Amino acid sequence: MDTVTSLLDSIADVGRDPVRGGYTRPVYSAAELDLRAWFSEQAGRRGLAVDTDRNGILWAWWGEPQRGALVTGSHLDSVPGGGAFDGPLGVASALAAVDVLKARGVEPNRSLAVAVFPEEEGSRFGVACLGSRLLTGAIDADRARNLRDDDGNTLADVARRNGLDPRLLGRDEEALGRIGDFVELHVEQGRGLGEDGPAIAVGTSILGHGRWKLSVHGQGNHAGTTLMEDRQDPMVAAAQIVLAVRQVAAARRDARATVGRLQPVPGGTNVIASRVDLWLDVRHPDDEVTAGLVEAIHGKAQKIAAFEGCTATLTEESFSGTVQFDAALQRQVGNALPGAPLLATGAGHDAGVLAGYAPSAMVFVRNPTGISHSPEEHVEDADADAGAEALADVLEALL
Repeated sequence: MDTVTSLLDSIADVGRDPVRGGYTRPVYSAAELDLRAWFSEQAGRRGLAVDTDRNGILWAWWGEPQRGALVTGSHLDSVPGGGAFDGPLGVASALAAVDVLKARGVEPNRSLAVAVFPEEEGSRFGVACLGSRLLTGAIDADRARNLRDDDGNTLADVARRNGLDPRLLGRDEEALGRIGDFVELHVEQGRGLGEDGPAIAVGTSILGHGRWKLSVHGQGNHAGTTLMEDRQDPMVAAAQIVLAVRQVAAARRDARATVGRLQPVPGGTNVIASRVDLWLDVRHPDDEVTAGLVEAIHGKAQKIAAFEGCTATLTEESFSGTVQFDAALQRQVGNALPGAPLLATGAGHDAGVLAGYAPSAMVFVRNPTGISHSPEEHVEDADADAGAEALADVLEALL
């Protein structure tokens, strides 16, 4: 019987990023494909039957696939330079929980599946939780097929190269109907449990959040021959917009707004950029407030750009409203984990997308650093094992 730590140790060298540190495992990269193969091999060792659905989601079945199954799992892709636990902890814990259940002699009364959802982070095609959005129809299939990565590859191209028929991408009634309840275990991505707090918490909600692309257009030119007063420099506007984003968010209680990525075009050291693209992440518990924050940021961006002789346009890439997890399922999870505190999260998850289509719940494992999406993300070995035991307790109660 494997521990969570031993399972994670077995993939510790996959996708290491020598430049950023941590791990870079974008969907359908060599690293993520290695992890998908690892999962299939580990599931096979446990007697689970593995298949891949038309949206690239991996399913490992204990019992025959059927409607109303109990599903757990998470994702294996990562943000650039991410930590070792965001995603893989939930997958490894699900495999370890199956070991625990089998060791206890549990005979499921309904089918159990461990699922791996692709492109949860959206680090390749820009849309978070893309696998679960495709499954549920939360994203238009034609739009999804035409999403492009930084190299110009469309999702359709990449899906085809990895054995999927891009014409079949989109809402999958058969697969969706098999999810009776979904429980996702995940590393805590904040300091809600603290350094000395309990190892496990029960999720209550997910903060509403979205991603927008803000493009600032100016006049590309020569860095040496263009006088300062003659410039229409989108980089100067972009720098001021980043500061404006912080000011708008800081003025509103419970708001979070981040520019985590900025890309000048063409990107030469001795070139005044012709365009700068900024990717904006905005979050707030009230979806109307989130919309207002984005509108305010866009308005400031347009004014800043105009002052610099530039223009600014905003495009929504994805949005997920605030999610309250199913109350009845949350109670069942809480009853299986007596004493576990309740915890809201500001991070998005596949469980949040699925919550609109099937009862969903989350279990969080303590992260003493409170740091995530970074190499400093951490889970103690004992807490990881406690998480797998807790997940097994929840699954047994629901089976």
